[in-house]
Amino acid sequence: MQEAMQKLGRFLSAMVMPNIGAFIAWGFITALFIPAGWLPNETLAELVGPMAKWLLPLLIGFTGGEVVYGHRGGVVGAIATSGIIVGTDIPMFMGAMIMGPLGGVVIKKFDDAVQDSIPGGFEMLVNNFSAGILGGILAVIAILAVGPMVASLTGALGSAVGGIVEAGLLPLVSILVEPAKILFLNNAINHGVFTPLGMQQVQEVGKSVFFLIEANPGPGLGVLLAYSLFGVGNAKASAPGAVIIHFFGGIHEIYFPYVLMKPTLILAVMAGGISGVFTLTLLGGGLVAPAAPGSFIAVMAMTAPGAYFANVAAIVVAAAVSFAVSSIFIKATAAADAANEDGLAAAQANMQSMKAASKGMAASGEKEVAGKDIKFIAYACDAGMGSSALGAAALRKKLHKDGFTNITVKNFAIGNIPKDAQIVVSHEKLAQRAIDDSPQAEHIFVKDFTNNNVYDVISERLKNIGAPAPAAAPAEEEPAQTLAEGVLLKENVKVGLKSVSKEEAIKAAGELLVKSGYVAKPYVDGMLARERDISTYIGKGIAIPHGENAVKEYVMKTGIVVMQYPEGVKFGDETAHLIVGIAGKGDDHLVIIQNLATITLEYDDEALNEAYTTKDPQVLYDMFTKG
Repeated sequence: MQEAMQKLGRFLSAMVMPNIGAFIAWGFITALFIPAGWLPNETLAELVGPMAKWLLPLLIGFTGGEVVYGHRGGVVGAIATSGIIVGTDIPMFMGAMIMGPLGGVVIKKFDDAVQDSIPGGFEMLVNNFSAGILGGILAVIAILAVGPMVASLTGALGSAVGGIVEAGLLPLVSILVEPAKILFLNNAINHGVFTPLGMQQVQEVGKSVFFLIEANPGPGLGVLLAYSLFGVGNAKASAPGAVIIHFFGGIHEIYFPYVLMKPTLILAVMAGGISGVFTLTLLGGGLVAPAAPGSFIAVMAMTAPGAYFANVAAIVVAAAVSFAVSSIFIKATAAADAANEDGLAAAQANMQSMKAASKGMAASGEKEVAGKDIKFIAYACDAGMGSSALGAAALRKKLHKDGFTNITVKNFAIGNIPKDAQIVVSHEKLAQRAIDDSPQAEHIFVKDFTNNNVYDVISERLKNIGAPAPAAAPAEEEPAQTLAEGVLLKENVKVGLKSVSKEEAIKAAGELLVKSGYVAKPYVDGMLARERDISTYIGKGIAIPHGENAVKEYVMKTGIVVMQYPEGVKFGDETAHLIVGIAGKGDDHLVIIQNLATITLEYDDEALNEAYTTKDPQVLYDMFTKG
């Protein structure tokens, strides 16, 4: 159960965290310009409603679909989310978290089913129409089915809250109120249930505790403070700003995503809410009117005479209890959260993976792949056409050279990793996606697809279980492969180019791919985006820029261009002299990838220098096509 909740939290986090900036923007606009805000402005306040109803749910829906199936999944997820938005009158954040991933799953299943059946040249037509038709169908389903379900949920929660109040168990009402707030039903409960009850009580006793049950900023404050102190990554960095918007601006929605990405924190806000209501009833607190928005300032402005101490105490107690419970959960999962962050955290995960692999254990610590049973190793990257293909070719060449010819090593795009893959090698920045796509496999994460110790890890394990040693009879040479016609044209080998920036070199390679009819123009933007995410420099003075998975649909046919820069192009701290632009459709380009692996593994400095400086395009053409 705990593992399932953690997986759900990570998935929700992947949808919410990339869009926290939009939530903060909406929170500032709301706090500033609504009639009860700091700088009331009727014109600017018109931004509040459309942002809450349309912008934020659509961003979440798109991101949810993108997490499942890249840009294509995001588009279908956003279309489906528009249906749930139209079908209800409240901000449909939870609906977006349902429809967005559902859109990604549906279009992924469709693509998996038809990818081998589409006639050549019709790929873009099928891709565009399938996304539009399936997205439209999901939008209709959202209006007709999901919207009414949310309306029913709202009514049921309102009835349940009213029943608890009538039973005289007022503090326990937070058990329903706090989760309902996280579902963005806070306004419906506050104004639909508590405001009528509060107005009646004010007429009788001059104040009402009902006005401060939902509006108490304490439970949310506790969560945000815990993230500020004990969180990791983006959550920790953005929480202090959210504290200001929540506590002084009264925009409680700002903390909801922080709870959604770690669902166990619902217990923290429930405990804080119960404590706050109990304190109110014990000390006789209450407001004379609704506090809208639910900021500390608004609460103080609406506090009944003689109830200031009680109301402040209720906020402090609620925040303290929520903070204490939140801290336990956040600290308990800090290591796992850190492992999902890029950069240093991913490198640490990579190190642990390598240590585990060297002992014959999976990165998760729960799976073991016996050396004698290793039959299938998958290299996985975002698009599956360049970096992973090169890494797979290099590993396959090493294994076959040492006699391990019975092991299959192939490259795949993440999202298409076969379920019978026993070991999956992927870049550390793609770690979580790779794990989600192939949970059955052992995972090894690398910083560089060609310069890594994957071969050492695997060959050492094979030796330990008695597999044929490298000293055995040498394996036969791999049969020569024939390069498909038109993949590399002699006129697409350019030599003697003047040094330019990395971006200019990649763009030049992409434009040559476009000019030769291999790709459509959007593919070039995907090449630049890929480079911003993960460097395509592979070592030995060679870079292989290619598009990310989101633009793979713009590949018309397989093609490669080779561009020589004798003085080099800087790729960070490295210098590339050969820029090999790749547009892969199917396996037609893998002959050149195999030759690239040979170049990076076996060419000496003299041979490489000739490749860097030759003025004869035929030399490079032969090197890439004949090995």
